Amino acid sequence: MNLYPLRTCDTCRKALAELRAAGHDPTVTDIRADGLSPAQIDAIVAAFGDDAINRRSATWRNLSDDDRALPPGDLIAAHPTVMKRPVIEVDGVWYLGWDADVRAALGVAG
Repeated sequence: MNLYPLRTCDTCRKALAELRAAGHDPTVTDIRADGLSPAQIDAIVAAFGDDAINRRSATWRNLSDDDRALPPGDLIAAHPTVMKRPVIEVDGVWYLGWDADVRAALGVAG
């Protein structure tokens, strides 16, 4: 299990704590501190497309029109915190966010 959070994100911290409490031991890659490889970005964009972009974030609101027009992969590479989070990958299956459906799919009581 791979978890791609932002350490300062409350939802990401909650997801990590609940995953660990449910017996999971995810490999954590902080999107700001550790960065994402081009292959990771490509996989996230392949899984979610435009939905990988959080258009409600402060990062998005502060982007120029030129940046907003970038393809999702280029935008995430330039501004990783614009990505919706957390992103979770388990054996090639990708999950976005931390809602009841994601928790249920990962066997986390909620």
